[in-house]
Amino acid sequence: MSGRNCYVVSYDIMDQRRLQKVHKIMKGFGEAIHYSVFRCDLTGKGRVEMIAALTDLIKHDQDRIMILDLGPTDGKVDQRIEFLGVHAKDPDSPRRAVII
Repeated sequence: MSGRNCYVVSYDIMDQRRLQKVHKIMKGFGEAIHYSVFRCDLTGKGRVEMIAALTDLIKHDQDRIMILDLGPTDGKVDQRIEFLGVHAKDPDSPRRAVII
Protein backbone atom coordinates (compact mmCIF):
# COMPACT_ATOMS: atom_id res chain seq x y z
CA MET A 1 0.00 0.00 0.00
CA SER A 2 1.42 3.39 -1.04
CA GLY A 3 -0.17 5.51 1.71
CA ARG A 4 -1.21 8.06 -0.89
CA ASN A 5 -4.67 9.20 -1.85
CA CYS A 6 -5.70 10.81 -5.12
CA TYR A 7 -7.20 14.28 -4.77
CA VAL A 8 -8.83 16.41 -7.42
CA VAL A 9 -8.36 20.07 -6.52
CA SER A 10 -10.33 22.77 -8.28
CA TYR A 11 -10.18 26.46 -7.52
CA ASP A 12 -11.93 29.72 -8.33
CA ILE A 13 -9.71 32.67 -7.41
CA MET A 14 -11.02 36.20 -7.89
CA ASP A 15 -7.72 38.09 -8.20
CA GLN A 16 -5.39 37.40 -11.15
CA ARG A 17 -2.28 37.74 -9.02
CA ARG A 18 -3.53 35.28 -6.40
CA LEU A 19 -4.69 32.96 -9.17
CA GLN A 20 -1.16 32.80 -10.57
CA LYS A 21 0.26 32.15 -7.10
CA VAL A 22 -2.26 29.38 -6.40
CA HIS A 23 -1.46 27.79 -9.76
CA LYS A 24 2.27 27.87 -8.97
CA ILE A 25 1.69 26.30 -5.54
CA MET A 26 -0.50 23.58 -7.06
CA LYS A 27 2.19 22.69 -9.62
CA GLY A 28 4.31 21.67 -6.64
CA PHE A 29 1.66 19.23 -5.41
CA GLY A 30 0.20 17.69 -8.55
CA GLU A 31 -0.45 17.74 -12.26
CA ALA A 32 -2.84 20.10 -14.05
CA ILE A 33 -5.60 18.19 -15.81
CA HIS A 34 -7.60 21.29 -16.78
CA TYR A 35 -7.12 24.98 -16.16
CA SER A 36 -7.66 25.45 -12.41
CA VAL A 37 -8.05 21.68 -11.86
CA PHE A 38 -5.24 19.47 -10.55
CA ARG A 39 -4.80 15.79 -9.78
CA CYS A 40 -2.64 15.33 -6.69
CA ASP A 41 -1.45 11.97 -5.33
CA LEU A 42 -0.57 12.89 -1.75
CA THR A 43 0.26 11.38 1.60
CA GLY A 44 -1.64 12.68 4.61
CA LYS A 45 1.29 14.99 5.36
CA GLY A 46 1.33 16.24 1.76
CA ARG A 47 -2.38 17.03 1.93
CA VAL A 48 -1.89 19.02 5.15
CA GLU A 49 1.04 20.92 3.61
CA MET A 50 -0.99 21.73 0.46
CA ILE A 51 -3.96 22.97 2.49
CA ALA A 52 -1.69 25.09 4.73
CA ALA A 53 -0.01 26.72 1.70
CA LEU A 54 -3.36 27.47 0.07
CA THR A 55 -5.02 28.66 3.29
CA ASP A 56 -2.27 31.24 3.82
CA LEU A 57 -2.66 32.58 0.27
CA ILE A 58 -6.36 32.81 -0.54
CA LYS A 59 -8.89 35.41 0.60
CA HIS A 60 -11.50 33.30 2.35
CA ASP A 61 -14.30 35.80 1.68
CA GLN A 62 -13.60 35.91 -2.09
CA ASP A 63 -11.91 32.69 -3.26
CA ARG A 64 -12.97 29.06 -3.23
CA ILE A 65 -11.02 25.79 -3.42
CA MET A 66 -12.66 22.38 -3.69
CA ILE A 67 -10.73 19.23 -2.73
CA LEU A 68 -12.18 15.85 -3.71
CA ASP A 69 -10.68 12.70 -2.16
CA LEU A 70 -10.88 9.83 -4.68
CA GLY A 71 -9.28 7.34 -2.33
CA PRO A 72 -6.06 5.33 -2.35
CA THR A 73 -3.87 5.65 -5.42
CA ASP A 74 -3.33 1.88 -5.45
CA GLY A 75 -7.08 1.32 -5.79
CA LYS A 76 -9.25 2.01 -8.80
CA VAL A 77 -8.70 5.77 -9.03
CA ASP A 78 -8.37 5.83 -12.80
CA GLN A 79 -11.74 4.11 -13.10
CA ARG A 80 -13.30 6.91 -11.04
CA ILE A 81 -12.06 9.67 -13.37
CA GLU A 82 -13.87 9.92 -16.68
CA PHE A 83 -13.10 12.28 -19.54
CA LEU A 84 -15.23 13.07 -22.56
CA GLY A 85 -13.54 14.41 -25.67
CA VAL A 86 -9.76 14.74 -25.73
CA HIS A 87 -8.15 12.18 -23.43
CA ALA A 88 -5.95 13.27 -20.55
CA LYS A 89 -2.31 12.30 -20.48
CA ASP A 90 -1.59 8.89 -19.00
CA PRO A 91 -0.27 9.61 -15.46
CA ASP A 92 2.01 6.56 -15.70
CA SER A 93 3.62 7.65 -18.96
CA PRO A 94 7.15 9.05 -18.73
CA ARG A 95 7.20 12.81 -18.37
CA ARG A 96 9.18 14.85 -20.83
CA ALA A 97 11.24 17.75 -19.59
CA VAL A 98 11.37 21.01 -21.51
CA ILE A 99 14.59 22.95 -21.11
CA ILE A 100 14.51 26.58 -22.15
